[in-house]
Amino acid sequence: MLRAIVSSPLNLLLLAAPASWIVDIAAPGSPWIFVTAAVSLIPLAGLIGLGTEQLAIRSGPAWGGFLNATFGNAAELIIALVALRGGHVGLVKASITGSIVGNLLLVLGLSFFVGGLGRKTQKFHRTTATNTAAMLFLAVVALVMPAVFDLSLYGTLQARPTAIDHLSFWSAIVLIAAYAGSLVYSFSAHRDLFRPGADSTRPHLVMSTARAALLLAVGTLLTAIQAEILVAAMAPALARFAFTELFVGAIIVALIGNAAEHYSAVTAARRDEMTLAVEISVGSSAQIALFVAPALVLYSFAIGRPMSLLFNAFEITAIALSVLATSIVVVDGESNWVEGMQLLAVYLILALAFYFVPASG
Repeated sequence: MLRAIVSSPLNLLLLAAPASWIVDIAAPGSPWIFVTAAVSLIPLAGLIGLGTEQLAIRSGPAWGGFLNATFGNAAELIIALVALRGGHVGLVKASITGSIVGNLLLVLGLSFFVGGLGRKTQKFHRTTATNTAAMLFLAVVALVMPAVFDLSLYGTLQARPTAIDHLSFWSAIVLIAAYAGSLVYSFSAHRDLFRPGADSTRPHLVMSTARAALLLAVGTLLTAIQAEILVAAMAPALARFAFTELFVGAIIVALIGNAAEHYSAVTAARRDEMTLAVEISVGSSAQIALFVAPALVLYSFAIGRPMSLLFNAFEITAIALSVLATSIVVVDGESNWVEGMQLLAVYLILALAFYFVPASG
């Protein structure tokens, strides 16, 4: 397991975890608690991914694909669960938006850009990418309908009728069912693409089942601890750095939760494994939209703090534009560095807009 930990330079950032504990004890209420906790979550997300990948290798194609699909965004889910339990609904919705937008524009854009440098074009499996993009359109529909419901009946996005909660609850169930159906189809129709280890970014690492399970358990436990510290220390950080919950959720939390996937996708693209890079970025966005977000809605109802799928107009627009941009660039099954630069430009514009949106209330 030690070899697995030292296999990635990102894991040097694990030192930020004990640093956050020391700062928390020495200077309670310091904004740097938030910073060190956030940094520590970057490698922890990677450890969860590595543990999942190694278990998947040992489980065979069917169960391996299921494990990858289920735990692929475990870090983001853990952070969101902690934040939701703390009553930070706006942060959770913003992190969902940021994860979808970040994977589609930042990760895919970086992959196209870095992979395309020195190459005229790169090719990837078009069918899988377009199918996943089509599934993302379903998520856009689910996010738009509560807003249309509110606007058409009440003329505002601020109304919170009970019907919105009911619509969100049942929409969440439909999204999870649709996602499960897409997994069944993908595992049967494109089994080679979901064979664990077939395109691993760490093909030289092979761990026993026990060590992989231990790594996954340790990574998950530490992620939960650091997520608790992050959420608890958020208020001083917002005041110190003049951030809003919208910006923290959409940009910062989304970035730290997806950093390990960003690294894997860009590394794969540089090796000209574009099918893998596209699958990581687009597939992760689909998982956030069709599984993580609905799961959070159902969890919120279970703990008695219902969270609806009623996002604000800005978040809905950002997601819709990201899905549209991705659908345009993946439809031909080819990519180049110019397309990557264009996606990165769209992400930068959206990130700036998130930063300049004033705090509500």
